[in-house]
Amino acid sequence: MKALVYVQHLLGTGHVVRAAALGRALTARGVEVTLVSGNRVPPTVDSHGLRAIELPAARSADESFSAVVDEAGRRIDEGWKDRRCRQLLSLFDEVAPDILVTETWPFGRNAFAFELEPLMRATRELVPRPLVAASVRDILVRKPEADKERRMAERARSFCDLVLVHGDPRFISFGESFPFAADIARLVRYTGYIDTGTGAPEPPPGDGQDEVVVSCGGGAVGAALLETALSARALSERAGNARWRVLVGSDLDDLVLADLKTRAGPGILVERARRDFPGLLRRARLSVSQCGYNTAVDVLAAGCAAVFVPFAAGAETEQTQRAAVLAERGAAAVVEETGLTPQRLATAIDKALALPKTTLALDRDGARHAAALLVDTLNQIRGEPA
Repeated sequence: MKALVYVQHLLGTGHVVRAAALGRALTARGVEVTLVSGNRVPPTVDSHGLRAIELPAARSADESFSAVVDEAGRRIDEGWKDRRCRQLLSLFDEVAPDILVTETWPFGRNAFAFELEPLMRATRELVPRPLVAASVRDILVRKPEADKERRMAERARSFCDLVLVHGDPRFISFGESFPFAADIARLVRYTGYIDTGTGAPEPPPGDGQDEVVVSCGGGAVGAALLETALSARALSERAGNARWRVLVGSDLDDLVLADLKTRAGPGILVERARRDFPGLLRRARLSVSQCGYNTAVDVLAAGCAAVFVPFAAGAETEQTQRAAVLAERGAAAVVEETGLTPQRLATAIDKALALPKTTLALDRDGARHAAALLVDTLNQIRGEPA
């Protein structure tokens, strides 16, 4: 059995981290997995056991998603799109997958319809036809126009056999961020959260112990949060005596890293994002981060106190909604990204450390459950034994 997992990350790296985790879970079921990425696969991503293929890289020009650009920063044009589409379709023909998973699409990534719609049409020409599944987060980014969300549901009905929602309805239901969820209810399967920290290496002795761990994921945003944290340490009553470890995303420029290291005062260590991040959180006094899917799951799995500063540029709503639910459950303190200051961050840190310890009973075995759903559904369709 063969699977092709398509992922396109534009700013943060959470999408490709999650897609790789799903790929590894499929390999554990004996599936031969090709992970095809529309951007560079970061060095922090565990692609063990996967055949990882990088298409010509595309990314967002800025935090507001104003344009899609190539690796050199040039806006992609029709010739570039045609070349990449042909490369993707050639790979599809070569792999001839039994399972095709698209990460996010058709619930986002509409800028890549130039290659994804031809890919969907190609699935109808392959005999036997592959199982087609959309892999989505617990929370979608809301669109201001209802017609765009309606078209997402229409595409899902037209092309998908399954919509794998990597969440737990006890925390938040798919319909709370997607108003047309009822229209595709027959396709939706909740898998539980994908805990991408499973199997991460253990940190060296002492690293993370009683620390404040400040992070911004592996992507190209979050520098302002890291900069603010440098000044917040001295203002915190409950964490000013701790060592602060500031982790710089792999996609942030080396100049950002160097500047943060230069400005860091006593008691603050600045370094690149690490693969043992989940282990650091398990030892930490507190986590300060944005509220992306993977980081939020890592924080909940670790059980440490947390402050979330949700990314909200470019009409992003997903992190803000997730952070609000966590705050309502008493699991974290939240500070809005707009108007963030060292004093506001320090106040939120002290508030988070004063909260009673709260454990949210969430299903975090989503990668294994998703892999089982894909394999078992394909076997049922093809009349093969489980």
